[in-house]
Amino acid sequence: MFSETPIKRRKSSRIYVGDVAIGDGAPIAVQSMTNTDTMDVDATVKQIQDIQNAGADIVRVSVPTMAAAEAFKSIKQQVDIPLVADIHFDYRIALKVAEYGVDCLRINPGNIGSEDRIRAVVDAARTYDIPIRIGVNGGSLEKDIQEKYKEPTPEALLESAMRHVEILQRLNFDKFKISVKASDVFLAVGAYRLLAKEIDQPLHLGITEAGGFRAGAVKSAVGLGMLLSEGIGDTLRISLAADPVQEIKVGFDILKSLRIRSRGINFIACPSCSRQEFDVVNTMNQLEENLEDIITPISVSVIGCVVNGPGEALISDLGLAGANKRSGLYINGERQKMRIDNNNIADQLEQQIRDYVKTKDEQALIDVKIVE
Repeated sequence: MFSETPIKRRKSSRIYVGDVAIGDGAPIAVQSMTNTDTMDVDATVKQIQDIQNAGADIVRVSVPTMAAAEAFKSIKQQVDIPLVADIHFDYRIALKVAEYGVDCLRINPGNIGSEDRIRAVVDAARTYDIPIRIGVNGGSLEKDIQEKYKEPTPEALLESAMRHVEILQRLNFDKFKISVKASDVFLAVGAYRLLAKEIDQPLHLGITEAGGFRAGAVKSAVGLGMLLSEGIGDTLRISLAADPVQEIKVGFDILKSLRIRSRGINFIACPSCSRQEFDVVNTMNQLEENLEDIITPISVSVIGCVVNGPGEALISDLGLAGANKRSGLYINGERQKMRIDNNNIADQLEQQIRDYVKTKDEQALIDVKIVE
């Protein structure tokens, strides 16, 4: 039973990365980046497909050389999810991947070179009708900005961002999104808040180089949660030193927790205590592992006792309230006559969830046909 988020989104213009709408109220897109060698086409294609299967809307691929651009051409032909090419320094790479069908160019106009080279990239983006992402990073600010501010500050990131924005505006190109990432939460949040007031283009969120899986997920949740709760952000990436698939899962979990976007099961589970009537921790581990294929948004509460169990179950699509030997099952807030045997609770609840999702999906198809 999901309710609408109370968050009011920042107004922004809209661009398209492939067929994915970004900005102007479109669902916040979740993306990740491959960490394979782009020259290894098979490995990169497989990883892109794994990321896509996890729910990603967009995948970014690093293209550091002209040889990698040729590999990108083959990669692009084998996948059907929008791809962003990450390009630095050599403007000719951007021209080549634009020709090969890239869906978005991620560049820093400042490190592409002379304005003639930037103009060539912009002209290619215009010709092939693809957007650009300006990527500003607290760890790679221009030397003059570093000298001016002495250290990365929100104002320094903003100045760098606006410098790049002005280049594109001077070239009469407005199909772009922009990020001002930093590894420090407050630095990134401060920069995004400033930038959100200066432009109306979509903003791509991220806490860059956030760390390993656990620490990086926490840092990203704190930083992005602050911005998203203020309505800032149109697309995001969780930057983890981990499997890119985990970045997608964490991204959706953050959006899910703020009721911004739902994919899959939102589990409400107690941390367990001596009141528990069944093994909550092992039950949850089994359910989460076995139900990763479910993408239909539903809420499921798994509570080990009757203190909070019935209350949580009443506001969940499915709920389990622990009781002696057999636990109570709730569906759509109504307690069912059947009870769940505590000795085999995970398997039984999994089947109830799958049956519920099947019915919900079938009803959704019926509703669509009625509307048509």
